[in-house]
Amino acid sequence: MIQETNSMDQIVTRGPGLSRRTKVWLAVAVTLAVALVLLWPAVRRWARAEQSVDLSRLQVASVVRGDLERDVSAQGRIVAANHPKLYSPTQGIVALAVRPGESVRVGQVLATIDSPEVEAALAQERSRLQSLESERSRTDLATRQQNQADGQTLKLRRVRLDAARRDLQRAEKLSADGLLNEVELERARDAVRVAEVELEQSQDGGKLSREARDFEVQDRRRQVERQRLVVADLERRLGELTLRAPFDGMVATIDVQDRDAVAPNAPVLTVVDLSEFEVEAQIPESYADEATPGTPAVVSFGGRDYPGELTSVSPEVQASQVQGTVKLKDVPPGLRQGQRVAVRLVFEKRPGVLKVPRGPFLEGGGRQVYVLADGLATLRPIEVGATSVSEVEIVKGLNEGDQVLLSDMEQFNGAETVLVRR
Repeated sequence: MIQETNSMDQIVTRGPGLSRRTKVWLAVAVTLAVALVLLWPAVRRWARAEQSVDLSRLQVASVVRGDLERDVSAQGRIVAANHPKLYSPTQGIVALAVRPGESVRVGQVLATIDSPEVEAALAQERSRLQSLESERSRTDLATRQQNQADGQTLKLRRVRLDAARRDLQRAEKLSADGLLNEVELERARDAVRVAEVELEQSQDGGKLSREARDFEVQDRRRQVERQRLVVADLERRLGELTLRAPFDGMVATIDVQDRDAVAPNAPVLTVVDLSEFEVEAQIPESYADEATPGTPAVVSFGGRDYPGELTSVSPEVQASQVQGTVKLKDVPPGLRQGQRVAVRLVFEKRPGVLKVPRGPFLEGGGRQVYVLADGLATLRPIEVGATSVSEVEIVKGLNEGDQVLLSDMEQFNGAETVLVRR
């Protein structure tokens, strides 16, 4: 018979203090309380947030104080400051003497144009010049001969007048002695008057004849001078058929092929001066009023910035842009004609302003922005001032050190608060 175990049981009395189970539940409660206290800000932010977004999808920047340059960026193209295009002065066949990219010296022959028309016209005009010079020489000779003949006639008539006067003196003496009748005396007097009239007529007529001959000689000389100008102009045109380099530089482009027939005023080639470059910049129309000659400019090339100055602005607007010309103060090495560069025009410098990097938030008008604090982005109204290519001035609504979201605000659908998850 098996005995019961009651005899082995002992009565244990309950000691003072909490039980083990109570301690366990108490520890769990304390842990939950501490966790709730630690997580309460996050819970509160989560409760307040209307939307949530991951931090990796956002662009965050700090509000800082510093100098801001109000500027505008533009696309530019390098052009030589001196880049004339040479044209064909007349119709003919072109013969090229250089190739694109070839360096040339001033006065070097670049191309020649064969024009038989100009050569034939020059030969004809030279022949006409020789004919006019011969006619002028004959006129000069005939004038001298006629002047000599008029001089001889004048001398002869003076001699005749002297002879008539002597005959009259003898007749008057004979008439006084009664040896000559009155008729012979009057005849001697008439002979003197006739000789005087002939002498006077010879003097006046000779003077008029000399004036007429001098006028004819001058007319011949003017004809010769005019013809010389015609010949000189044709010689100039013939010389222009040889296209020469106007300065030391490089052949940029050639618009024709060797032995091509070219029309008058047709472009042949372009020569560029490599010693000085300019930048043709396309400036947005909205900045056309502020972009005035003398505006400082910065040209970015090869990872470096080079200072320049806006020298001219076109008055014409094309495709919502105006063309400006920027002159470089220091020409960087390696520039090429037509090369693309970035240009920045600096309109104003503002020292010691609050600023943030420029971002998509500005597209909404720049009147409000999300400020990030403790993982919660709150929408705050702001007022912006000057803007540059990379920065925006904050006039009102933000303080130095604030964290702002630069991302596009349309993704938040106008929410007042956004939870930013890390």
